[in-house]
Amino acid sequence: MRINFSSLLLPSLLQGLGVCAAPNKGNDDFAAKCANLKKSLKLANTTVYFAQHVSAGTNITFPDSHPTCGPNYQVIDVEVCRVAMLVKTGPASNVSIEAWLPLNWTGRFLGTGNGGLAGCMPYQDMAYGNSFGFASVGTNNGHNGTSGLPMYRNPGVVEDFAYRAVHTGAVIGKKITQDFLRQEVQSFPEDYDGYVAGAPAMRWNGLQARSGSFWGITGPPEASTHVTPDEWKLVHKSVLAQCDETIDGVDDGVLEDPTLCQYRPEALICSKSQTKNCLTKAKIETVRKVFSPLYTTNETYVYPRAVPGANALFNFVVSETPFIYSTEWYQYIIWEDPKWNPDTIGPKDYDRGAEMNPYDIETWEGDLSKFRSRGNKMIHWHGLQDGLISAENSDDYYNHVSRTMGLNSSQLDEFYRFFRVSGCGHCSGGDGASRIGNNAGNMGGKTPDNNVLLAIVKWVEEGVAPETIGGYRNVDGTAAGAFDYERRHCRYPYRNIWNGKGDVKNPDSWNCV
Repeated sequence: MRINFSSLLLPSLLQGLGVCAAPNKGNDDFAAKCANLKKSLKLANTTVYFAQHVSAGTNITFPDSHPTCGPNYQVIDVEVCRVAMLVKTGPASNVSIEAWLPLNWTGRFLGTGNGGLAGCMPYQDMAYGNSFGFASVGTNNGHNGTSGLPMYRNPGVVEDFAYRAVHTGAVIGKKITQDFLRQEVQSFPEDYDGYVAGAPAMRWNGLQARSGSFWGITGPPEASTHVTPDEWKLVHKSVLAQCDETIDGVDDGVLEDPTLCQYRPEALICSKSQTKNCLTKAKIETVRKVFSPLYTTNETYVYPRAVPGANALFNFVVSETPFIYSTEWYQYIIWEDPKWNPDTIGPKDYDRGAEMNPYDIETWEGDLSKFRSRGNKMIHWHGLQDGLISAENSDDYYNHVSRTMGLNSSQLDEFYRFFRVSGCGHCSGGDGASRIGNNAGNMGGKTPDNNVLLAIVKWVEEGVAPETIGGYRNVDGTAAGAFDYERRHCRYPYRNIWNGKGDVKNPDSWNCV
C-alpha cells in the first residue's frame, strides 16, 4: 500500500539523543544487504551517493543540510537502510532524494511533502513513517533551502518544485523498496493508494497574492494603517467575545466553525471616552480588509479571507516586513525581476500569476474521477486556527469538487473526506485539540480513531472510513505537557457543537451536526 503524507510544514524541531542499539544476527544480514544496495541499484539518470545501515536509536546528523532548513539531525527509532541519491531531471535541474527502508517493513510505502518555497528534506516525517513500518521517501523539491532564488530563470527547477520532484520521489522510492525488500508493492497505475493532505497550499497563485496583499493593506510599522502584534491580540479577544460561545456553545477560546463568525471590528473603534484597548478608524479598516476575501480586476475572486480566530501566526504573514515567500515568488518566478518591489503589489501581479500558472502549480482540479475510479482514498484536513493558509480555501476546494463532479457529500465520502480541526494552527499548535498524529512533533494517539496516518491506512486496507479525527490537547499545548482532553473533529460539512450538559473536555459531550 502506498500513502502520500503531505502537509505544508514549516521547519520543525525534534529534540532528543539516541543511543545505538546492539545488532543481532538478523540485523547483520539486513546491514550487509544494505551495504550492497549501492552497487546493485540500476536507476536511470540517477547517482546513488550511498546506502547506509542505521541502527535503531541512532541520532543521525546532516552536515550538508541547508541552514534555513532547521535542525540538522534526526533520531531514528527503528533500524533502517538509508539511501541517498541525485536524480537529473533536466539540463539544469535535479532532485535530491532519500529513501529510508525499515527492517520492520509492513509492506507500506509513504511519500512525504514539504512546505512554503522550501527545498528541505523532510527527515522528521520520514522517520515518523518508519516508526509505523512504512518505507519512506522524501525529496528536496528540486532545490536546497527555503528561498525561491534557485528558481530564478530556471524553468526546470520551477517544474521540479511544482510537481516533478514529488512524482520522481514516488517512482524512485517504490523501485528501491521493491529491489531491496524483494517484495512487490501491488501493481498500480498511479503513485499512491491513499493520501493525507494537511493544510494544502491549493490555489497556489491565489495564496501568494493573498499573502503578499497583506503588506499593501497594513503598510510598514510607521503607517497609520499598521496593526501591531499587541493590537492583533486585542482583535483576537474581540473575535472570541463575538463568536466563540455563540457558535458552539462553549467559551473556550476555540471556534468550532469560523465560517459562521461574521466579525465586526467596529466594536473596537476608539472614542473620546476610550483611547486604550481600542483601534483607530484606519486600523479598523485594516482589520476589515484582512478578514475579507481578495478580489482582482473586474471583481474576480482570488482567495478567501483570513479566518477569524486564526491569529496565532499573523505575526509571520501580517508582519512588519513583506511576506518573504510571496515576495520571492513574484521576484524570481512571476516577474523574473529581483528588484520587483512588494510595496507595489496589486491586481497586475495577481493577474500575472494566474495567467502564468507555471506548470499548473495552481492545483485546483475539481474532477477527481480518475482518482475515484482507481479506488483511491483521501483524507484532507485543515486547522481552523491556521494563520498562514486560510482554512476557508479548503472549504472552497471541497465544494469545488462537489460541484465539478456533481456529487453530494455522501457520495464524496466514498473516496474523499475533509476534516476541519478546530484549535489547530498551521499543521500543529493552536489552542485546541490539535494533536492528530500528522507528524512526530504533533503526535496524538496511536489508533485510527486519533491518528490521521493510521486512519488512512485503515480506510485503504480495511475499507473502514473515518467518521471523525480525534485530536489530543496537552495541558500547556506542548508535547511535553500532561494530557488534558480529546475532541473528535467532524468531517465537513458537519460542525462540532456542545450538547449543553456534559463535561466540555469529554469528547462524548460534543456532537457533529
